[in-house]
Amino acid sequence: MAWRGLTAEFLQVPAVTRAYTAACILTTAAVQLELLSPFQLYFNPHLVFRKLQVRPPHPCMFRYCRMLEEGSFRGRTADFVFMFLFGGFLMTLLGLLGSLFFLGQALTAMLVYVWSRRSPQVRVNFFGLLTFQAPFLPWALMGFSMLLGNSILVDLLGIAVGHIYYFLEDVFPNQPGGKRLLLTPGFLKLLLDTPEEDPNYLPLPEEQAGPPQAPPPQQQ
Repeated sequence: MAWRGLTAEFLQVPAVTRAYTAACILTTAAVQLELLSPFQLYFNPHLVFRKLQVRPPHPCMFRYCRMLEEGSFRGRTADFVFMFLFGGFLMTLLGLLGSLFFLGQALTAMLVYVWSRRSPQVRVNFFGLLTFQAPFLPWALMGFSMLLGNSILVDLLGIAVGHIYYFLEDVFPNQPGGKRLLLTPGFLKLLLDTPEEDPNYLPLPEEQAGPPQAPPPQQQ
């Protein structure tokens, strides 16, 4: 019964978050079972571009990924996937320049940053110690990572990519003379988004709900 409840709960998660979370869980399990080595998960340009070895995704913050998909990306699955593709491409490019190889945390930072900028009035409880508004969350997480002795370069990379996406998607189009520069490819919309109904479409009589009605009798 508990397994069925967990399965039902998981199936209620939006499609992109569900697929990404499943990939993260399977990747983590494969490492723990020694089916994969951690050295097979880092970004190695030589292996990726010359031997075509694609790296699986890394664990991310499930909470903020889900809130993004259910919030500002609700009904816009193609746009959400395109954000992942844009962020992944930009992180890969900047990672090459900065010699950064483990980019999973950068993707997490990007998701958190975009969510926080689109939810400026939400108050966040940080480990039960501090309460502040959402836009401060990426910086608080980066500070916490620094306290643990980790490098903050990957966090800064994710924040930078998240800010670029937020600026191009939410800020620049609303400026005088601005326009949307990030346009989701049409094939993604065809594959992932539910077609919108035409408000001017008039269904044929046989398509209308209810039993067919006999035509009115003709007057003689």
